Amino acid sequence: MSTTYTTGSDAAGPGDSRTVREAMADRLLRAATRSGAQLVSEAAVLVQGAAVLADPIAGAVYSTPATAAADGIHAAAHPQDHPHHVQRPAAGAVLVLHPAPTMPAEHVGLVATTTAALLEVRGQRAAELRAEQMRLHATLLRLLLAGHTTSVTNTMSAGGLTHVTLYRLTGPDVPTAHQVLWRAVRPSLAGHGGACALIGEVDGELLVAELHHGSDDGRVLRLVSRVSERHGLLAGLAGPLPLAEVPTAHADAAAARHSATSAHRIVPADAVGTPQLARLLPPGPYTAWARSVLSPLTPEHRHLLLVRLRTGSAPRAATALGLSPGTVRTRLRGLAALLGADLDDITVQAHLLLALRAPTRGDGRPESEVQARLETLPGGILDTDAARTWAVGLVGGLEPHLRIALACWLRHHARTAPAATELHVHRTTLTTWLTRCAERLGQNLADAAVRAELHLALEATAKDGDDPRALPRRGGRTYRRL
Repeated sequence: MSTTYTTGSDAAGPGDSRTVREAMADRLLRAATRSGAQLVSEAAVLVQGAAVLADPIAGAVYSTPATAAADGIHAAAHPQDHPHHVQRPAAGAVLVLHPAPTMPAEHVGLVATTTAALLEVRGQRAAELRAEQMRLHATLLRLLLAGHTTSVTNTMSAGGLTHVTLYRLTGPDVPTAHQVLWRAVRPSLAGHGGACALIGEVDGELLVAELHHGSDDGRVLRLVSRVSERHGLLAGLAGPLPLAEVPTAHADAAAARHSATSAHRIVPADAVGTPQLARLLPPGPYTAWARSVLSPLTPEHRHLLLVRLRTGSAPRAATALGLSPGTVRTRLRGLAALLGADLDDITVQAHLLLALRAPTRGDGRPESEVQARLETLPGGILDTDAARTWAVGLVGGLEPHLRIALACWLRHHARTAPAATELHVHRTTLTTWLTRCAERLGQNLADAAVRAELHLALEATAKDGDDPRALPRRGGRTYRRL
């Protein structure tokens, strides 16, 4: 059992003080050889209080006692509110000591300084090993993406882990974010709590794969969120999915990332592409129509189309899928012929997103021999009160000229020049209107899935006067406010 520091007559002479300091240093050194947690715990014993190593991203790295974690984090963030705490920078974090009131300030300062120095030494040693570990993680991630899941799980001693949650992050300073996230997550090939995390830079982006038993505790998500906010990263999230579907998760995460903005830096793949409207449509005719229009497609075809619709272009879809743009374009032409539809048409894209989001998508042939068409939704499917409420909530606040400009721009595949020509306005005027639309709607018009949803909402709330030719003009070039 560890002994504690004593004061008074038992520590009278300078020789005794030197012995006490040497004993304290020896105890901290022996604790440091075991683990960082043991070192912080020993520091708490020596000050007869609490010790916390607080990281700005990970929170409390080590805490003794555990109940002191929140207080230590707050003290590190707001030292002026905790004048009785002693703090020292240590290995990219902050060591916070809350000593007993009877502890001499000199002794507490010595414990804090020695502990922080030992934490720095441990951190430097870890940094020396980190480069090799990072290279190993990057190799394991590439094997995972190539489908060698058994080899990866065997290497990680994670044979019982069955699912993966995948994050793909890009930003201005990926290497720095990589280092920070690595320190925060502290990944181990042995894993902890029934999960293992792989973190690496692959093809210029930061890739995080969390392997688990089907659901995760949100720890990695919280850390990725903090790092993304701090370093200006945008991220797509896919999963949990079975390990066999890692390539699918990889493509879905890249597609979802195209919907990320500075206001929403992490976008889950299942939050992209009319998920809310799909839940509001009448299930009978909706699912029957979806089965019919998708009947010629294999699961691989559907995934290609979904990635193309989410990313907004063939080159971006190619990047997400790890294919060449020419290959993706060739496959999309084949799918367009198979579906008998123009995949560049905004109505087809919006309806196809709805079909791919249908709750039931059987691979078998539909009951009807006549295949439904993507250009036409089943009668009344968007005429329900629930669908109209959704549409009005999305675009109901737009003024008439903004509504018409947005609809025209969408029909022209989000190209400003041809839309401005049809509207008989200058391109700058149309750009200004579109900016106002984005502000009024609170939507990212650069997101292909958002554009498809807006097109559906405009269709569901269409009015007789939604025609540029029917609006009075002022000055011969722009619409007047009605």
